[in-house]
Amino acid sequence: MSGSVLVAIAASVGNMIQGWDNACIAGAVLYIKKEFNLQSEPTIEGLIVAMSLIGATLVTTCSGAISDWLGRRPMLIISSVLYFIGGLVMLWSPNVYILLLGRLLDGLGIGLAVTLVPVYISETSPPEIRGSLNTLPQFMGSGGMFLSYCMVFGMSLMESPNWRLMLGVLSIPSLFYFVFMIFFLPESPRWLVSKGRMLEAKRILQRLRGRDDVAGEMALLVEGLVIGGETSIEEYIIGGHGPIHDIEEVGKINLYGHDEGASLIARPIASRQGSANYQHAPLVDPLVTLFSSVHEKLLDGVGSKGSAFFPHFGSMFSDNGNPVKPEDWDEESVGGRGDDYQSDHAAGHDSDDNLHSPLISRQTTTFDKATIQPASHESIRVNNEQLSSADIGGGWQLAWQWSTKDGQHKTEGRFERIYLHQEIGADLPADGESFQAAALVSHPALYSKDLTDQHPVGPAMVHPAKATQGLSWSDLFEPGVKHALLVGIGLQILQQFSGISGVLYYTPQILEEAGVGVLLSNFGISSTSSSLLISNVITLLMLPCIAVAMRLMDISGRRALLLSTIPVLILSLIVLVIGGLVNFGSIANAAIATTSVIVYFCCFVMGFGPIPNILCSEIFPTRVRGICIAICALTFWICDIIVTYSLPLLLTSVGLTGVFAFYTIVCIISWVFVFLKVPETKGMPLEVITEFFSVGAKQVAEAKKN
Repeated sequence: MSGSVLVAIAASVGNMIQGWDNACIAGAVLYIKKEFNLQSEPTIEGLIVAMSLIGATLVTTCSGAISDWLGRRPMLIISSVLYFIGGLVMLWSPNVYILLLGRLLDGLGIGLAVTLVPVYISETSPPEIRGSLNTLPQFMGSGGMFLSYCMVFGMSLMESPNWRLMLGVLSIPSLFYFVFMIFFLPESPRWLVSKGRMLEAKRILQRLRGRDDVAGEMALLVEGLVIGGETSIEEYIIGGHGPIHDIEEVGKINLYGHDEGASLIARPIASRQGSANYQHAPLVDPLVTLFSSVHEKLLDGVGSKGSAFFPHFGSMFSDNGNPVKPEDWDEESVGGRGDDYQSDHAAGHDSDDNLHSPLISRQTTTFDKATIQPASHESIRVNNEQLSSADIGGGWQLAWQWSTKDGQHKTEGRFERIYLHQEIGADLPADGESFQAAALVSHPALYSKDLTDQHPVGPAMVHPAKATQGLSWSDLFEPGVKHALLVGIGLQILQQFSGISGVLYYTPQILEEAGVGVLLSNFGISSTSSSLLISNVITLLMLPCIAVAMRLMDISGRRALLLSTIPVLILSLIVLVIGGLVNFGSIANAAIATTSVIVYFCCFVMGFGPIPNILCSEIFPTRVRGICIAICALTFWICDIIVTYSLPLLLTSVGLTGVFAFYTIVCIISWVFVFLKVPETKGMPLEVITEFFSVGAKQVAEAKKN
């Protein structure tokens, strides 16, 4: 798991450079205005600040599709190169036009990093700490702002501050970012699986998780390529002893794992079977209620060791403390051509056979279903021999069942995949042998049609070649994807119009206009230097707040943090409006403005800052994640441009008080949107989240019909 943390830190350096750039331009624009006489030209001033946003918007329009084609890692390497070149151009900048070019190149790098870093971290992180790791970009961005403000403040005390040097220093951290991308960042395992490069994906996953047995998660990554068309939520009683054996044979179901001969016995709870219909409050999205109901009934996942579901599964990652090393199924999966394939693969030649070869295999490749004897609960561990774990993170387990139904002329059978998680509050004997579990049942991806005709179980799991054929635009119109896009786009719009970009880019000017210079006038510091110093203090105070958010992100959850921090944003903006309308005296007004801006920033970075990007990187299926993230990011940058470019004009027309009043109204609307539309996704594997969106979208459609 330490591997996941290290690569998340390395990837987040791109966000640190973005934060560095934000603070640099916020300070440098004060001197750029003087050199180029822009005091009476707010349009040019706004364009200089917003040009990086224009570059980010341009590159975002194609970043999703290109990252799905080339991969996440190459795009992040390109972003580091663009950062470096942009910094050199800004260091030169003999006139406004060259400065705008440098800002544009810098924006291209920003767009790639901000769009793809959350996706990369989500695709490489375990579910239990995915929220915390995806808060790292916010932490690194604020850290970059702090370091940059320190530099800008120090330069502001010089007799002739050099804004070109302020902006050009950006090229130095860009070099470190490039080195991290080249030497420390592997490709996303989910992207590799989507391209059929199973051997690479397995090795990287082993490195990220720090263990050899990743068979269960590899199966999950493949299953995530295809979202089930007929997903339902059911409940099972599962076990090998006790009440489960008192059930009539007809009520039993065999749940198979990915190991030959391994299965568990389950009984559906008839009264709870089928697509769940949870009662929800008026106007509240059924999807929100569905996620909340599931979280209320699930035991918290305890990580890769000691799974809450099936106590015997908890020790499957080790045998007396020694890691279990599974057989080298990658080499077997290419039909005994292990050595030749290895050499071809090392040379960069990926065989197409790798798409169709068994994903998880043992000694045989196919066998008749009738030869498999259902295993009892204890048979998962026989003669102290460990079987591969089916744990997929967050306490969830992946299994399959053979389902039969009577057609018009014959009995038809098919495999179904099941995502399982133990429920709390079930009235079952405390014998540790029987459990009530939530079951998310849908069509599988791991079984091809011709193998299904032979009734394969376990070792005949095959990579779905259909899922590697690229994006079909019809996938974007699937009900679950459309619903997720509504949530993602809505959050990005409201986040930007809550005022963060305007307040962020123009913090020194806002504080200077509020008269903060009077607070430090006794120390002989100019008004400009005072505003830069206070801006630096604000970014420093943001860091512990983000650290708290990192801790709470996977405990309290994303939704809870948004609902608790947005009201504080509203209150801080109201205080800013009152401070602008009522004259309490120069010192009091300056203190009110400074305190309110500090509270605004600190609460924003705990909730509304990182969470929209975190949620957008979690709620889309693997096949369309790149393009959907690009759509959400494009929305983000367009709104960012509008807010940033218009703020100097708004400050001139309606003043600071009018601007903050507008931001207050948007924050109120944001809280209502989160309450009604945004579900809780903490601790759930990405593939499970997308399945729930599929189910929830159907419930929304049914609710509209009724």
